[in-house]
Amino acid sequence: MDCIFCKIASGEIKTNIAYQDETAVAFPDINPKAPVHLLIIPRKHIECIADLTVDEEKLMGHLVSIANKLAQQQGISKSGYRLVINCGPHGGQVVPHIHIHLLGGRQMGRLG
Repeated sequence: MDCIFCKIASGEIKTNIAYQDETAVAFPDINPKAPVHLLIIPRKHIECIADLTVDEEKLMGHLVSIANKLAQQQGISKSGYRLVINCGPHGGQVVPHIHIHLLGGRQMGRLG
C-alpha cells in the first residue's frame, strides 16, 4: 500500500509521535493551522468515514478518546479545541486515510 499515513503508523516514515497504541497513532500535522494541530489516525487503513462499518464504531470512539487525552496533555482542554474529520475531496480530505484533526491553542472561528 502506498499510503503515507500507513507508512507513518508502521514506522516506515519517521515523525514525532505524540501518542501510539496497538490501534492508533497521533502526530503533528506538517501544515499546522493552529498552535496545536495533531492528527489522530487508526493503524488500520480505512479511506474515509463513508467507508466505516459498524465494526469500526469502537475504533472511532477510541480515536476521539485519544484526542481528548492529547488536548489535556497539550494544555488546551480547558480553553477549548476543535476536532475535524474531512471526508472525500469535496470535504477537504487530502490523505485518503481516516484522520481526526485536533486543533487548539488559539480562538477558532465560528463555523456557519
